[in-house]
Amino acid sequence: MNKNINIIVGDWARCKADAAAIRHAVFVQEQCVPVELEMDANDEHCIHAVAYNEHGQPLGTGRLLPDGHIGRMAVQADYRSLGVGSMLLHALIDEARVRQYLEVVLSAQLHAQDFYARHGFVAEGPVYMDAGIEHITMRHALTV
Repeated sequence: MNKNINIIVGDWARCKADAAAIRHAVFVQEQCVPVELEMDANDEHCIHAVAYNEHGQPLGTGRLLPDGHIGRMAVQADYRSLGVGSMLLHALIDEARVRQYLEVVLSAQLHAQDFYARHGFVAEGPVYMDAGIEHITMRHALTV
């Protein structure tokens, strides 16, 4: 993992500008998810993580919902396969442990299933469509 990457964890007020910009670039522009599906009212109730490089440029983001779901994991295209997603995922899992959640659950885009499996997530149920993209539910049991 890149030592020059800094993960900031905070509420929506702290993370909104950078998290929203990354999500817009990845989901709306790159993956053509309708903007009305991308942004939702859950953000204000979530813990967010944003990754920054040594110059303060936002690279990726994700969120942890109060029910233990991890979502909106997104990394800018130029920074994929550099460990940014792993660092974000670990930060969110750590936050779930602090809150003593027994597990975390996510809705993985099918192409990212192997990424999440490498981090201990197990697929369950059938593949389904969400915003025109194939997804699968994945769970990861936590030890506190």
